[in-house]
Amino acid sequence: MAGTGKSTISRTVAQELAERKRLAASFFFARGKKDVSHSGMFFTTIAAQLAISLPVLRTSISNAIDNNAHIFQQGPREQWNQLILNPLKNAHTQSIQLIVVIDALDECDSMEDIQLILLLLAEAKDLDTVRIKIFLTSRPEIPIFDGFRQLSGEAYQDFILHNIPLDTVNADISTFFLQKLSPLKAKHGLGTPWPDEQIIEQLVERAAGLFIYAATTLRFIQDGIDGPEEQLSLILSASKSSRSATRHLDGIYTTLLQHSVLGKRSDEQECEQLAGRFRQVVGSLVVMFNIMPARNLAQLLQIPPKVVSRTLDSLRSVLYIPENESQPVRLFHLSFRDFLLDSQRCNDSRFQIDEKERHTSLFRKCIEYIFQLQENICNLWGPGVLITEIPSDMIQRRIPSHVQYACRYWLDHWRLGNPLAVREDIKTIRQFLEQHFLHWLEGLSLIGEVSNGVHVLIALEEILSVSCNAY
Repeated sequence: MAGTGKSTISRTVAQELAERKRLAASFFFARGKKDVSHSGMFFTTIAAQLAISLPVLRTSISNAIDNNAHIFQQGPREQWNQLILNPLKNAHTQSIQLIVVIDALDECDSMEDIQLILLLLAEAKDLDTVRIKIFLTSRPEIPIFDGFRQLSGEAYQDFILHNIPLDTVNADISTFFLQKLSPLKAKHGLGTPWPDEQIIEQLVERAAGLFIYAATTLRFIQDGIDGPEEQLSLILSASKSSRSATRHLDGIYTTLLQHSVLGKRSDEQECEQLAGRFRQVVGSLVVMFNIMPARNLAQLLQIPPKVVSRTLDSLRSVLYIPENESQPVRLFHLSFRDFLLDSQRCNDSRFQIDEKERHTSLFRKCIEYIFQLQENICNLWGPGVLITEIPSDMIQRRIPSHVQYACRYWLDHWRLGNPLAVREDIKTIRQFLEQHFLHWLEGLSLIGEVSNGVHVLIALEEILSVSCNAY
């Protein structure tokens, strides 16, 4: 097993292994992103992928599910033993070796589950015919270290990226810049040499060993509204006053925002309007619990889709904007989110995101949509209709994606906002319970999230009991 390191490297590893047909399964944790922020679907996902990559396991895994219909609701240990370990032990096959990639284990929201996952995965070392190697990445957090310390030395090998000599990392980053910038020279008819050796050295120095800086810099140079020479000049002239460990990365994010969002505008009122729209759109994007397409984001925020698209399109250096409009928009790297939410790092107040304010605002948008729900919203033909009998396109039409998001996450946004500061919000929640609770519960059942209602009720009871004492 690989030990701690930078999580982004595993995506490249997974791609290369898949091309070589060595990849057995992969899972990428991401905090705040629904099903990949916890361990609930970790082992079931790995099992499903193993059944595809190793057909000899399909019957065993299928039998395990048939023998225990509730396996998907059971804990990690039961799922590991029944869906993965036992089928691998009993597999009748010649000796083969496969690789499982697990990215950003530290993004799993339960420290106890993280340590349990490590212990269970270590049991794979005792397999005979099927040999599985696990490539695992994580930030070097204490629970991760503690989990590895409980393993025997033969079960894993540590590889800490920060221990690689800086000269080696810098050489790789230098090669990256040379190879990726050279095509721009021919495309734009730039002079030779471009970029010259001195410029490459400056870029490598500013990267300070961070490949995310190099990747973001490249996208900024490639995708900017001005030519690559001017884009590169903007990066090299960026302020280096910050003393933080991420000062160069923070500098490029600041330069990118000032240039991409505001451009060369000098009118203060217009600049504030654009920055305000950025805080509303991108600020919502970075605190939301699940990613969604731009058009659904526009519906949730009640902003014209063209306005949202223009705001997002100007930030292609840090956002992945898919060509297919039905696909979700996402951040290229979580460091951009961290930068926006940290006032010490984002020193241009126009782009600072107030996390509590954004959560509170999203709560209010969500509750507005819940108040629009009605009894028998799908116009069902009679009582006792099974969910499986209702066409999925009907549910999608009656409860579109942004309304489904509102039903799932309105209380989460409320709790992470400022729950007891505004009396009117407490009144709104009470009105929800009195007038729209059953409509919301029906909506949850239609989208397969009715179990979530129980957790919401427990949390609401606590919130409202505190609010009664507050007012």
